[in-house]
Amino acid sequence: MTQKVAVLGTGKIGEALLSGMIRGGWAPADLLVTARRQERAEELRARYGVKPVTNAEAAKTADTLILTVKPQDMGTLLDELAPHVPAGRLIISGAAGIPTSFFEERLAAGTPVVRVMTNTPALVDEAMSVISAGTHATAEHLAHAEEIFGAVGKTLRVPESQQDACTALSGSGPAYFFYLVEAMTDAGILLGLPRDKAHDLIVQSAIGAATMLRDSGEHPVKLRENVTSPAGTTISAIRELENHGVRAALIAALEAARDRSRELASGNNS
Repeated sequence: MTQKVAVLGTGKIGEALLSGMIRGGWAPADLLVTARRQERAEELRARYGVKPVTNAEAAKTADTLILTVKPQDMGTLLDELAPHVPAGRLIISGAAGIPTSFFEERLAAGTPVVRVMTNTPALVDEAMSVISAGTHATAEHLAHAEEIFGAVGKTLRVPESQQDACTALSGSGPAYFFYLVEAMTDAGILLGLPRDKAHDLIVQSAIGAATMLRDSGEHPVKLRENVTSPAGTTISAIRELENHGVRAALIAALEAARDRSRELASGNNS
C-alpha cells in the first residue's frame, strides 16, 4: 500500500473512508486530504496524521483521487483539477447520479474513472459500496477501488447502467430503515411503552433480522413465514401493512429515488 491516495472534500463519508483505510493498513503519510475550511483540514491532520493539501496539490501528487464533494459542486471541482490531472491518474467518484462520462469529458483523454456509490454505514464499517468502471478503467483499477472501500464494508461490482437503481436501494437505503424504526418507535409509545424501551426492542429486532437475512441463506419470504403463525399476531399486522399499501409505497419510493438520481445525472440539481 505505497500508493498515495487523496480524499477531496473530506466530509463524514470521506472521513469514515480515511479512518477505515488507516485501520486497514494504509500509512497516514500516504493519505492526503482536502477540505473547504482550513480548520477542518487541520482537524483531520490532528486526528489521523494525514496531510492536508490543496486540490491542485492532490491532483499533482496522489496516485488516486477520491472525489467526495456534493454532486452540485463536482463541476467546479473538476474545472479546478483538470489542468493538473495527468491522464493516468485514477479518479474515484462518490457523487450520486453523476456518470463516469461527466468526468471523462472534463479531464485528459484516457483518464480512468471508477464510480462508487457507498452509504452512511461506512461510519461503522458496514457500508455497501457499489462499484462501476468508466470507459478507461481496468480490472486493476476496480480492484484498487474495492481495496479502498472494502476497508469500510462490503463492495459489489455492477454495470454503470445499474448505478441509479443501486443508489435508490442501498445509497438511500439506510434512511428507509431509520424511517421505519422511527415509525415503529412511535407505535411502541402508542402501545404504552417508554421511548427508550421501544427503541431498544426495535433496534435489536432489526439487528437480529438483518443477521438472519445475511447468514441463513433463506429467502425473506421464508423467514417471514417462520414468524407468521395461523391466525396469530404477526399475520394480523401483515394484513394491515398490505391494506395500507406499504409494499406499493416502498416500490414507488424507490422508483422516485432512482428517478432523482437520473435527474442529478442530467444536471438538474434543483
